[in-house]
Amino acid sequence: QVQLVESGGGLVQAGGSLRLACAASGSIFSIYTMGWYRQAPGKQRELVTTITRGGSTNYADSVKGRFTVSRDNAKNTVYLQMNSLKPEDTAVYYCNAKRLIDEYNYWGQGTQVTVSS
Repeated sequence: QVQLVESGGGLVQAGGSLRLACAASGSIFSIYTMGWYRQAPGKQRELVTTITRGGSTNYADSVKGRFTVSRDNAKNTVYLQMNSLKPEDTAVYYCNAKRLIDEYNYWGQGTQVTVSS
């Protein structure tokens, strides 16, 4: 089935940038809506952004204007460009794929993003 592998996380100072990538394999990438979620210690997993196969996007209010999601269907990869990072952005970031036919969700293992002040 679908396998998702995140990369690009790390430690960055407040105000800095990171670019996350999620590589998908096992199924046709273009049939999925892709997204990013995050989970900070002691908090629920929350939506960061989604992008449809046609390129339509939506963002959580907390990241709007700072984060940008994109996808390359030929490479089966979705990206998350994170700028102006804040300590509040510290979390494990998870890649998500939602199959259009039945809206079934697949998840990656997550990548740690830590923003220091």
